[in-house]
Amino acid sequence: MAMTVHLDIVSAEASLFSGLAELVIVPGEAGELGIYPRHAPLLTRIKPGSVRIKLPEATEELIYVSGGMLEVQPNLITILADTAIRGADLDEVRALEAKRAAEEAMQNRTSDIDYAAAQAELAQAIAQLAAIKMLRKNVGH
Repeated sequence: MAMTVHLDIVSAEASLFSGLAELVIVPGEAGELGIYPRHAPLLTRIKPGSVRIKLPEATEELIYVSGGMLEVQPNLITILADTAIRGADLDEVRALEAKRAAEEAMQNRTSDIDYAAAQAELAQAIAQLAAIKMLRKNVGH
């Protein structure tokens, strides 16, 4: 039997995942982090992207996070996400519209604050679209 670690993914809205995982891949600020059971303790911020979870049944689950914090203990991984959405619940049309709106706001900027907000929205939309693409690739569409 493979070694596992307990994983909790929560956002302000809900708990999205609580269970065992063989491997968790998280979009850290400095790049992707692959976390196995008994990983050294770690605390870091995460950026918008996909959390990939390899389950003990040899299946994989994908959850989009818009950012947040990651805490790793040898037998527990906790992701506190600003926003989290199950991969299957991502809406491609809405993500494309958010990307278009953010790009338009960046072109027609009126202040630095509007530009920074548009950049953040653009990064989130691009990360959601990448998650959707990854899901389709894994499903074989």
